[in-house]
Amino acid sequence: MASERGGKPSDWQELTHLTQGQPLVVERVRLSGKDIVVEGSFELPQLARLGMEDQVFITAFVRSHGSIKEMEQVFGVSYPTIKARLTRIANSLPFVESNPTPSRTEILDRLQRGEITAQDAIRELETSK
Repeated sequence: MASERGGKPSDWQELTHLTQGQPLVVERVRLSGKDIVVEGSFELPQLARLGMEDQVFITAFVRSHGSIKEMEQVFGVSYPTIKARLTRIANSLPFVESNPTPSRTEILDRLQRGEITAQDAIRELETSK
C-alpha cells in the first residue's frame, strides 16, 4: 500500500477507500516496536469507521475547538454548510452510553456479593426494564 509521502494516500486512507464504508473487523493487532501480537475480533472505534473526508473534517473541528467560524475559514464554506455536515456526521454516529444500565445478572451478582441491598436491587431491576 502507498505511504503518506509524496501526496500518496496512507495505508489507512487506502483501506478506507477499499472498504467503501462497509463494516470492518480487525482480527490481528501488532504493537509497533514490540514482539506482541493480539489476535481476536476487534471492532474499529466509531470515528475510525467514518470516511476519510469526514475524519479530516472532525479532526479540523476538534483542532479549532469547535469554532464554526474557524471551520468556515478553513474549508471556505458557509455556517449552514458546516452545521449541515456536522449534523450528518453526528447522525451517522450512534450514541455510546457512558453509564449503561446494568443487566439483571450484574444486579443480582452485586446483591450476592453484598455490594447493594435487596431494596437497591429491586429498584435497579425495576428501572432496567
